Amino acid sequence: MAYLKGRLSGQVLTMALASTTRLSAFVMFILIGARVFSLTFYGVNGHVWVEELLTSVPGGEIGFLIVVNIILFILGCFLDFFEIAFIIVPLLIAPAEAFGIDLIWLGVIIGMNLQTSFLTPPFGFALFYLRSVAARVPYVDKLTGRRMEPITTPQIYAGAVWFIAIQVVMISLVVAFPQLVLHYKGPVVDSSNITITVPAPPSLAPPGGVGGATLGAPNLGAPTLGAPNLGTPTLAAPVVNP
Repeated sequence: MAYLKGRLSGQVLTMALASTTRLSAFVMFILIGARVFSLTFYGVNGHVWVEELLTSVPGGEIGFLIVVNIILFILGCFLDFFEIAFIIVPLLIAPAEAFGIDLIWLGVIIGMNLQTSFLTPPFGFALFYLRSVAARVPYVDKLTGRRMEPITTPQIYAGAVWFIAIQVVMISLVVAFPQLVLHYKGPVVDSSNITITVPAPPSLAPPGGVGGATLGAPNLGAPTLGAPNLGTPTLAAPVVNP
């Protein structure tokens, strides 16, 4: 795009490479820090404490999902989704398996909750993106010619509330109706009541044998015993009229 606009130069390329390097280092150090924290936390059996804490919440499976969504929603207001995905989410797998929760269903719920974290103030990244392009000073609209007032940060936060409410409603629907996600699994079959019967193999008697089925083509060339001899002429006595 910079080349098509005639803005591609050595300085622009250097700035792009430096920005990409800083962003990549930022992400890698987050992953390294998350891994170090996880190893330390697992080393003191912190995951066991978290599992016992979450499996003892009232309400069983639904109570667990409600508590987890509230925790992720609050953390999403202050943390980036990288930290939540690499530190918090692995701690939820063992309690979810203890309740028999499908991990794909749980992953969809967590993904929707983390999507909400982009809109929750004070550190919603989507709000920061909007703040960077919104007007900070009064300006004149080029189409209408009207003087427009600047957009303040509280106005951006207030406008995001309705989108957050939509996300919360969608998370509630997915929790209340798991078949929205688990429709691919179909009905559960109880294998303990299934009986498999294997039919007996056919008899291996030679062709023309007695008893059982015979394998192979029938012997069509052999004469059949007891059949009438149709080729012998029949002699009849002449009939004499008086």
